[in-house]
Amino acid sequence: MKRLLLDSFAVLAWIQDEPGAQIVEDLLYRAQDEGEQVLLNIINLGEVYYCCARVQDISFARDIVEKIRLLPVTIYPCSNDLVLEAAAFKAQYPISYADAFIVATAIRENACIVTGDPDFKKLDHLIKIEWLT
Repeated sequence: MKRLLLDSFAVLAWIQDEPGAQIVEDLLYRAQDEGEQVLLNIINLGEVYYCCARVQDISFARDIVEKIRLLPVTIYPCSNDLVLEAAAFKAQYPISYADAFIVATAIRENACIVTGDPDFKKLDHLIKIEWLT
């Protein structure tokens, strides 16, 4: 069974019912019904939080995080080693720091990144990607 790693792009698409939302919804149902493993790095959960706070307010962002915690999603912690692995990817590739955490986590956990963010195309030789579009 493959592991899926949600990028904040995918989570925000799902929250805002944007293109790709149904793909995220379907994988959450598979996680619930079939036990498929879905991960979300804590750094990317933080990214979802601040994006929701900017769009609406802190109260909305807190509510979203609480709802995410009820989903069949494992929040992946950020160890010191993972910080350094992400920093190495950030130093080597033109990606955001948060995206570097996704890449480091995907490689560490042999997980497939679920995203619609075109920045990951630069790294498709290193990681598996399930595109939202």
